[in-house]
Amino acid sequence: MRVVTMGEMMIRFMPKGNLRFEQATEFDAYYGGDESIVATSLARFGLESRYVTKLPLNPLGQIALNKLREQGVDTSCIARGGERIGLNFYENGVSMRPSNVLYDRKHSAISEALPEDFDFDKIFSDADWFHVAGITPAISDRAAELVKLAMECAHKHNVTVSVDLNYRSKLWTPEKAQSVMIPLMKYVDVCIGNEEDAEKVLGFKPDNTDVNAASLDVEGYKHVFEQLRETFGFKYVCSTLRESYSASDNGWSALLYDGKEFYHTRKYEIRLVDRGGGGASFAAGVIYGILNGFDLPKTGEFAAAASALKQTISGDFNLTTLQEVYALMGGDTSGRVKR
Repeated sequence: MRVVTMGEMMIRFMPKGNLRFEQATEFDAYYGGDESIVATSLARFGLESRYVTKLPLNPLGQIALNKLREQGVDTSCIARGGERIGLNFYENGVSMRPSNVLYDRKHSAISEALPEDFDFDKIFSDADWFHVAGITPAISDRAAELVKLAMECAHKHNVTVSVDLNYRSKLWTPEKAQSVMIPLMKYVDVCIGNEEDAEKVLGFKPDNTDVNAASLDVEGYKHVFEQLRETFGFKYVCSTLRESYSASDNGWSALLYDGKEFYHTRKYEIRLVDRGGGGASFAAGVIYGILNGFDLPKTGEFAAAASALKQTISGDFNLTTLQEVYALMGGDTSGRVKR
């Protein structure tokens, strides 16, 4: 099975510990980005994984390429050139102080890439699945056009298409997001997103849900899932359910719907190390489960466990193994030392 993902590779700079930006004299640097997290997760789980982006011909672009190769990702369809790689500055919150993100990604290589940089027919000729996040079309009109062309080509080659809606208020408005994303939904088989994504990107809001108050009404999600499937014809609708008690402690579960069954996974109580990449790791788990023929409950439990583990790991990539995911699925939450 071969999965193709496409998006922007970035460098995420994090102040040491829980320092604020103004206190920082040193930053930890991590290479990543949502679709690269999906690609590396699936490669680590044993699937053939191909990542599509454009990286500058400079040392930072080469390091990004090498980081993907380290994880076993196929980088043969990555274009080279452009001005720069995008940057993401991430201040890790703690207790009642939330995390904060600053972007420095204008004129990044992928945001200014052209259709002729990629041979989409070749890219999708041997693919089984294509995944993209809503962040990619948000970074520029050119990137949005690339996503449209990629989805059209994937659809032409009978490739399953998934999208993680991933609304980012610092990149675009709900009005812009809906004008771009809603027309693309006709190509999508699997829709992934949380309550904010469904509202801002597609205009559907779950009832009686306030994530900031750690209040979630699963029945409200079910109603929205039914509406989304009826409106857009999705085969699967999936959402992570994050209950934010504080910036340090979250409840984490997921809800999946296939038109017949709603499934709510077990909930994990997570002491967060780095919440970045949790949603993308969940998307990777959903893709892995469906491609391996798991039923809905097993797919959900696999994806929830994999993404819960990610949030205990610093950096973008989900550096877990299948064995660790299955152990957590089996109920081993003790955290005991493995000797």
